[in-house]
Amino acid sequence: MNPFSSGTRLRDMIRAIRACKTAAEERGVVRKECAAIRASINENDQDYRHRNLAKLMFIHMLGYPTHFGQMECLKLIASPEFPEKRIGYLGLMLLLDERQEVLMLVTNSLKQDLNHANQYIVGLALCALGNICSAEMARDLAPEVERLLQFRDPNTRKKAALCAIRIIKKVPDLAENFINPAAALLKEKHHGVLITAVQLCTDLCKVSAEALEYFRKKCTESLVKTLKDIVNSPYAPEYDIAGIADPFLHIRLLKFLRVLGKGDADASDLMNDILAQVATKTESNKNAGNAILYECVETIMSIEDHGGLRVLAINILGRFLSNRDNNIRYVALNMLMNAITVDAQAVQRHRATILECVKDSDASIRKRALELVYLLVNESNVKPLTKELIEYLEVSDQEFKGDLTAKICSIIAKFSPEKIWYIDQMLKVLSEAGNFVKDEVWHALIVVISNASDLHGYTVRALYRAFQTSAEQETLVRVAVWCIGEYGDMLVNNAGMLDTEDPITVTGSDTVDVIELAVKSHTSDLTTKAMCLIALLKLSSRFPSCSERVRDIIIQHRGSLVLESQQRSIEFNSIIEKHQNIRSTLVERMPVLDEATFIGRRAGSTPATVSTSNGASLNLPNGVAKPPAAPLVDLLDLSLDDAPAPSSSGGDFLQDLLGVDLSPASQQSGTNQAPRTGTDVLLDLLSIETPPAQSSLSIPDILSTSQVNKSPVSSLEGLSSPSSLSARATSPVGAAPMMDLLDGFVPNPPIPENNGPVYPSVIAFESSSLRISFDFSKPPGNPQTTSIQATFTNLSPNVYTDFIFQAAVPKFLQLHLDPASSNTLPASGNGSITQTLRVTNSQHGKKSLVMRIRIAYKINNKDILEDGQINNFPGGL
Repeated sequence: MNPFSSGTRLRDMIRAIRACKTAAEERGVVRKECAAIRASINENDQDYRHRNLAKLMFIHMLGYPTHFGQMECLKLIASPEFPEKRIGYLGLMLLLDERQEVLMLVTNSLKQDLNHANQYIVGLALCALGNICSAEMARDLAPEVERLLQFRDPNTRKKAALCAIRIIKKVPDLAENFINPAAALLKEKHHGVLITAVQLCTDLCKVSAEALEYFRKKCTESLVKTLKDIVNSPYAPEYDIAGIADPFLHIRLLKFLRVLGKGDADASDLMNDILAQVATKTESNKNAGNAILYECVETIMSIEDHGGLRVLAINILGRFLSNRDNNIRYVALNMLMNAITVDAQAVQRHRATILECVKDSDASIRKRALELVYLLVNESNVKPLTKELIEYLEVSDQEFKGDLTAKICSIIAKFSPEKIWYIDQMLKVLSEAGNFVKDEVWHALIVVISNASDLHGYTVRALYRAFQTSAEQETLVRVAVWCIGEYGDMLVNNAGMLDTEDPITVTGSDTVDVIELAVKSHTSDLTTKAMCLIALLKLSSRFPSCSERVRDIIIQHRGSLVLESQQRSIEFNSIIEKHQNIRSTLVERMPVLDEATFIGRRAGSTPATVSTSNGASLNLPNGVAKPPAAPLVDLLDLSLDDAPAPSSSGGDFLQDLLGVDLSPASQQSGTNQAPRTGTDVLLDLLSIETPPAQSSLSIPDILSTSQVNKSPVSSLEGLSSPSSLSARATSPVGAAPMMDLLDGFVPNPPIPENNGPVYPSVIAFESSSLRISFDFSKPPGNPQTTSIQATFTNLSPNVYTDFIFQAAVPKFLQLHLDPASSNTLPASGNGSITQTLRVTNSQHGKKSLVMRIRIAYKINNKDILEDGQINNFPGGL
């Protein structure tokens, strides 16, 4: 016989394919077999049609295309013989799915077979319909399936119930047709039929509220009785698994009762007794028993409230946590996370077992247990739980330390009862896993330390000790360096000693040793080194005897390839060498950082309550969802009403960097002095008192001849970023003299004879090719209106033509633009364009001006577009 003909047996084809040594050889065998099958199909060979389809099914399972054999399935289904129908229906389920159009042709054959006298042929049709039924087929054949739910043979009824599940999922509108037949099936004694009937009823309840109410009223009692009979039934060999009678039916019934009892107190009362019986009588030493207990707990937690049952369910989960099977422990932790919202007190009783799960060798169980512990923490148990977690942190795996550290830090911040405990625990975490601590966490720690004035000495001594043993932890080094720079004198003098402390002997040289060790460490990054240089500058003022040594350390970074380090080194060296008279004032301690502002920024919004700097307790909110950031204003969408108003001072960007409230109101409340401007903000940042105007004349040796708007001012106190800030400021009329950090004070400009308020000009926008400056004035008696004279200067060598300036403001502002003086802007600053803007602020005194601008022009007929946002308007506008 030809090995590639329609008469080849299936086993011979399989043997030939398995004998292939390469994929190409296999493809060749399959190609020849498919060619032989196609030839047989074309010849309408009825003798080997069933064999050809069997081959096609095997080829289909190997992944080769077999669409050419689909019609053969329909021909075999139409055959009167059972063996051929069986192959045809098997091919139909394998080679076709509900999306195939050819499936429409089989509907009539299925209808005939569903009404066939042979129950086995009816079973074949039901199996096929349950697997590939489409919505159209479901509507056409639903009456036949409904009729077969009362068929005399239990196997047919079981298959009809499974087929009905498929139909109601495809066409939920047909659910009402199956309610009564499904309810009748719940009285079956045959377990196979009963399981499918329970599943059918469960699915009916999901798609039909009418079915749910019907089963609650008519079937709850009978279901409870059925479950009770199964629980108390004697040994039955045909259903017994591990000593339990039909655990599969147990589980189906419990799931159905869960659906019926959820949200209905009457139905829940009917099933309370049987659920308690299942929970207490089921053996938990085998998987079958654990599966039933798990479903029982799920049902108890889902139905209406019954305190005693829920405590029983949570105790079962507690026993699961002691099981050696990882899967059982994992599902128990999952369910306890849901149960904690229902009965947290009952879950708290198993706290010790849950903590043991945090130390489990399985990573999934560790992570889930850690999440559960995080939910268990409250004000009453935060101390013991944190102690346990920190002890485990010391021995935990490296890959788990990141998650564990984040959770511990969040717990400490959220539930800390007092600041000293907060600081102690954070130092332990930094000492053990400082490299895993995120930036916002150690920033928050510094804010808390700065506010705890009575703990400054205690904290700096604790950090000094921790540094000796854990210098490899980068985050610990940063916090220690910052504190030693701020409070190094308290470390040396043992100031602020607490009763529980032992005094330590530290000299000024020892503090410099610590900073030198940190700055020279190969593990220190740019941020750490920048903080070290700032700390050294401060120590040079705190301990004058170490000034020369500090200078030598700083000079070593003068040739650094990193511009940040080089700039700091040069500037700080100049301060130490030439400016001894201002150094102590320049490096005074940081002002107290406002906790409420910092917390609000971390949470993404301003906090509702404001904490005081001398408060004895700490309650840092944790887990607050951060609202989406306000989008940049588009010129076509003027929705800036909700945007935060910029600071009235010129130094708002410095306030944002440090989180320090340096507004004029907070600096000069209760005085009669004129409001401070952006110049004073810079001086306040460095803790320098502005000298009176007359006193500046008596110190000519420090007067500067440089222009005011070119004096660089470097921020020495950056917390989150070591980057130095250069601030350009123009001293307003009547303001205190501007200080150049390296060359002294700039003399005041002459005061014009004008009784009205005078506002400084600002550079509103500047790019490599264009500069826009604003000059401000106010009409007398109308403080809400501001006139702005905009001056546009071209910095490039090209002439700008078709120059257009556009501006947009929020709804609380009204803007009027006068025509520009020209639409051509000369090159290289050889001329300018001016334009007048009038802005009316309906929220004057509450919100400051803010503006979005867009500039369009042409260079050699090429369109150019530039845009930006202006926030640096002077205060009082």
